This record gives sequence, C-alpha cells and structure tokens, in this order.
Amino acid sequence: KQLAQRSDVAVIFPVHRNPNVRDQVFAQLETTPNVHLIEPQDYVSFVYLMTQASLIITDSGGIQEEAPSLGVPVLVSRTLTERPEMTDLGMVKLVDNDADRIVELASRILDNKPGNVITRCAKNPYGDGMAADRIRDVIRESYGLIERDLAQNLPYPSQATG
Repeated sequence: KQLAQRSDVAVIFPVHRNPNVRDQVFAQLETTPNVHLIEPQDYVSFVYLMTQASLIITDSGGIQEEAPSLGVPVLVSRTLTERPEMTDLGMVKLVDNDADRIVELASRILDNKPGNVITRCAKNPYGDGMAADRIRDVIRESYGLIERDLAQNLPYPSQATG
C-alpha cells in the first residue's frame, strides 16, 4: 500500500486463484489507488509484464530466475531462497515479509539512489540464453549436416513409426 501511494508507481498484482488468498488480497487492496489486481497471466503475457516492470516483489522461485535475466531487479519476500546464486551475485535481495524493509529497498531502487541494493548487470549464473543454439550447432557438426539436411533427414514421429 505504501509504495502505491507514490505517483510514479503502478502496482500490478496477479492474484492467485485460491479463494482464501483472493479474498484477503481483494479485501486489503481492491480500493487502493495505483493498485491493479489482475487475473493470473499466461507465460508470454507475464513475461511481457516483467519486461515492463521497474521492480518486481515476489515469493516465486521461478520469477527469481527470470526477472534478473530480463534486467529487472527483484525483492524476494522470503527469508531463504532455493536460488542462492542470485542473492550471492546481488541480483536478488531477500526482504522477508518486513513491510518497512520492502518499502525502503523498493524506494531506493525506484529512485535510482547511489549504492543501489540490486546489481542489474551481473553475469547471469543460469547462462546467456543461447543454449539451444549451441546444442543445434553441436548436432549439426556431429552429423555433418547443414540446415537443409536437418529438415530432410531427421526422423519426425510420423516417419519414425512407419
């Protein structure tokens, strides 16, 4: 609620489908200005939302990996994470559920204050996003194939079964 009071902030909150969670979230935030409660998003739509964000606050493990890959700083509302490499590199900051700490760190990030708490440009420990291209190149090299050969010679399910 405190962050939503900023005129430069719009909070986008995909609300879980669980009725117990939904009821609590809507009761607390439905009438709060600058807070937009939305339905859970499909993957592509959610990735788009992440690319538009200045900051993400989450407890999701997957988002801890994906948002830094998109260059978006992340505050994680947990005390522990199964992805310590992101916190070790400073790309993600654990904030527990401490509202004051969340507001303080989020404000520093949003205001781009010196000594920012999140590293945006660190090398991603999960790779550079080029693994599929490298695998394709190894397969091509191993079989001496060029792209035309791949389309003509690799078995597809309909060809492999007869």
